[in-house]
Amino acid sequence: MTLVKFSPKRDNDRSVAPRTFSEFIDTFFDEALHTRRPMEGTFAPKMDIIETEGSYEVSVLLPGLKKEDIKIDLENRFLTVSGERKVTEDRQGVKYHLVEAYYGSFSRTITLPDNVNRENVNAIFLDGILKITIEKDEKAVTRNIEIK
Repeated sequence: MTLVKFSPKRDNDRSVAPRTFSEFIDTFFDEALHTRRPMEGTFAPKMDIIETEGSYEVSVLLPGLKKEDIKIDLENRFLTVSGERKVTEDRQGVKYHLVEAYYGSFSRTITLPDNVNRENVNAIFLDGILKITIEKDEKAVTRNIEIK
């Protein structure tokens, strides 16, 4: 499993300048194309991935969704969580002064290590947090080979 170092400045502060020209262009067109509902189509839920002695635990933050709105796929070594966070209603005659919630379809995929038990995967959705537990497979654990 590939781990990426957590950077609160990068992950949480959207007011800083884009890191790359590509990110600048993406941000520009995202904002320009979503004039009716500025945050529609840009929802990307946050994930936490931890490893315990016997399993991997993936937590996906999905506030405002129902479990019927979420789909989980496990294909080969790829775990994909997808769905859609919909705008609740279209209100006529209302002026939005601030919209910080993101809406739209989403898909997050992670690559699992070789030592997972594909038959023992559990998912629980409670209080807007999807928790997926994937048990390790002791037979598939990598072992070191001594050089003679």
